[in-house]
Amino acid sequence: MKLLRRSDRPLLLALERRFAIDDVECSHCTRQSESVIQWDDRKGERARMLLGSARIRQVRMRTLLSIVYLSMAFVTIATAQESPPPATTASPSASPVIPSLESPGSPQPNAAPKALQDFTLPKNAGQQWVEYDIRPFTKNVKGMDKPQQWLVDWIIRETGSDAWFHEPFGVLSGDKDTLRVYHTPEMQRKVAAIYEKFVNGTSEPQIFGLRIITISNPNWRSRAFGLMRSVPSDSAGVSAWLMPKENGAIFLAQLRERSDARELQAVEIPLYNGQLQHMEQLRSRNYLKEFVRNPAVAFPPYQPVTDEIREGFKLQVSPLLSLDGRSADLLLQCEIDQVERLNPVKIDLPLAPNQLQSVQIEVPQVVSWRLRERFVWPTDQVLLLSCGVVATPSGPVDNSLVGNPPTLFGINRIIPPVGQRNDALLWIEYKGTASNHLSAPGPSGQTPPGTNPQQASNPLSRGRY
Repeated sequence: MKLLRRSDRPLLLALERRFAIDDVECSHCTRQSESVIQWDDRKGERARMLLGSARIRQVRMRTLLSIVYLSMAFVTIATAQESPPPATTASPSASPVIPSLESPGSPQPNAAPKALQDFTLPKNAGQQWVEYDIRPFTKNVKGMDKPQQWLVDWIIRETGSDAWFHEPFGVLSGDKDTLRVYHTPEMQRKVAAIYEKFVNGTSEPQIFGLRIITISNPNWRSRAFGLMRSVPSDSAGVSAWLMPKENGAIFLAQLRERSDARELQAVEIPLYNGQLQHMEQLRSRNYLKEFVRNPAVAFPPYQPVTDEIREGFKLQVSPLLSLDGRSADLLLQCEIDQVERLNPVKIDLPLAPNQLQSVQIEVPQVVSWRLRERFVWPTDQVLLLSCGVVATPSGPVDNSLVGNPPTLFGINRIIPPVGQRNDALLWIEYKGTASNHLSAPGPSGQTPPGTNPQQASNPLSRGRY
């Protein structure tokens, strides 16, 4: 009764009095029926019927009274939750209410971004806003999209990406006319050193010679040890050497005497200073991956599912010459993915009760190799890299559509039908500017006058050296 409102109590009291009177009458009827049963056996059957009716009426009234109590209690509780609590005046000494995530009525913090009309850049580390004029560099680059991105990429390689995305606050942005930098004076000096190489360095394309060589036995090092000197390398399993160009000619002569040495490709690439050149040769290898149930038709109950793996060779080269042209800073990224073999696996497909169908799927065995290095070496020497005995196969010449005619790196010679292991060598040589190298094609792919177009488009060496 404490949960009910005062206006509802008179109604409940009247109901209780009515049910109490009925309860007394039922009790009196019950006692009278029991006495009749004991007094007259002939009227006992009728008295028993009256007794049962009185007891049922008594239970029904008590149940109805309980339902009324529960209904009134639920209505009172719901009304109390919907009505707001009475306003109370907080005393000045009362502690402030701390918003909580558990309380439904707590105010939520405002996390929406705000556009500032007037603001100033942070200067907590002495940052400076400097604008660099890069028009002398971009106007000399013909037919290239967004050459200013080469400058931005080399700045990030030199300074690291954390310098621009962590404290202190910095800005690096550029278009074809201006490079805008906001950072500390120390960082501005690093940016200015890269900027000088692009703007005040050489402006015409440079020729770089690349050779890809595979040798079955790595014992070539025993004879070539005195011709070259080792330089440090960060990639695991990668060795790097420098040798004068005269010693490089002797090294190539030694390889001509070996029957297990093959030159997969020899190309001359014209590159602008700082340009990032992408080269890749990929092909698809299809294989039977699995069998899935065919929901459309009853026969065949299963349909094969095929998939493909793109295997091949990817190479990214970006050179940056010094102001005097005596040294080159080279970024080299190389990726090789090769399918060694497709392993057959037999599985049983259930067709009906106690019926199985034996089929065969293929599981690819893939070998991958990754290289990311940055070298600084004198341009009058040759840079030689050994990737170790990795998935750099040679294989026979493929006369199919994939392998004929030969492409940039000869995909038919890079990836054989079956995976092999060879010592892969990468030869990098600086050959001067494009104007002094008349046999090299220009950056736009045009062949210089006096050059055989068929010979320029097919630089592949078909035999050993």
